[in-house]
Amino acid sequence: MQLLPKQGRNAGRAPAGGSLAGPRWGFPRSPLGRRSVAGGFTLIEILVVVVIIGVLSAGLLLSVSLTGRDRDLEKESDRLLALMNYAREEAELQTREYGLIFQDDSYEFVAYDVHRAIWRSVFEDDALILRRLPYGLDVKLKVETRPVVLKKPQDAKDKTPQVMIFSSGDLTQFEVTLEREGGIRSITVVQDDKGNLIEKPMVDTTVKENRT
Repeated sequence: MQLLPKQGRNAGRAPAGGSLAGPRWGFPRSPLGRRSVAGGFTLIEILVVVVIIGVLSAGLLLSVSLTGRDRDLEKESDRLLALMNYAREEAELQTREYGLIFQDDSYEFVAYDVHRAIWRSVFEDDALILRRLPYGLDVKLKVETRPVVLKKPQDAKDKTPQVMIFSSGDLTQFEVTLEREGGIRSITVVQDDKGNLIEKPMVDTTVKENRT
């Protein structure tokens, strides 16, 4: 009978202060060394990421300035025009008066409640709810060729509109301008001579400054 060597308590264990990794104990070392254990980023790598983000952001700003495009401004002016045409159609279909309340950073459609004799929010139609403009966009309003100071009414329940949309399809003579903060770009929505709502071409003051 062949006798096997005795295995003590320390059999298969690494010596004190040693490690099971390494060729002596048959476990290969990680090819990444200490970095794989830490799993973090070096200061140089973090700085490189910050620089890349800065370059991309600067490129985006330059592309907007050089092309004269302002997607938020164009999108919001298109939305306002479409909603005003929609409210105009609803006013005619329902033989009901609608209106528009403008603030410097928002606008809301309202309807006249003949039973209560008050103007109120159009809670039954989600398309005509209060809409706030993206950060950096402002509203300028003229009614009957006169500039209107846009400020919140003292009475929060006061929903009297600045622009009327009559059940006949007629509108108050108005001119509403959405502009980038500082007035560098703007788009104006008005009625033409035939009574149609239109958008005027974007006005870009940065283009004029670059030409001069």
